[in-house]
Amino acid sequence: MSEQFCNTKSRYHGGVAKRRKRTYVKAARAQSETETRDRIVEAVVALHEEIGPLRTTISAIAGRAGVQRLTVYRHFPDEHALIGACSARWTERQPPPDPAAVTAADPRRRAGELLVALYAYYRRGERMLEKIHADAPHMAVVRETLSPFSEYLDAFVKEIERRWRGRSALRTATLRHAVEFETWQSLSALTASDAEAAELVLRWCEGLRKRGSG
Repeated sequence: MSEQFCNTKSRYHGGVAKRRKRTYVKAARAQSETETRDRIVEAVVALHEEIGPLRTTISAIAGRAGVQRLTVYRHFPDEHALIGACSARWTERQPPPDPAAVTAADPRRRAGELLVALYAYYRRGERMLEKIHADAPHMAVVRETLSPFSEYLDAFVKEIERRWRGRSALRTATLRHAVEFETWQSLSALTASDAEAAELVLRWCEGLRKRGSG
């Protein structure tokens, strides 16, 4: 085997090794960045649930995640990105109910089951939702983040009414009020269960109908 061939072969294998090393280093760095970002998001979720977004500072996030403030800014350059990531992570773990999953044929029963499903969602996420709704009036970014959920509630009410006979503006207004988180909280304090709260809402709606309003 010639010396030239050996040198060429050596350079080839050396080049392959270097490329593999660079690939490994890049992959390791990317993995580290992903893990760092994940720790930051988890820190934001925990702090928002504990003290709310209004009182959550970058310093607190960095301390909880075990990183520097600049690291937080590098991954999330502004408040919108930070709160958006927190909202996405929490919603992934606590998805709101899918109306399509409620298939009861009877309109009243279906309406009740939909309300109970929504109220159960509120109950599971009460700690976080209470902080978010309390801080929303003081933070535009939080109000913007909640906007899609408001649209979801509009659609949710339409799903409740979809099999109900006739149309009623008062009934729609009653249901729209009934599906708000704050309304559920007040009903929860006055009733023994989410099913009882849902039954109360349905009776409100039936009372409107008996008065000739729906």
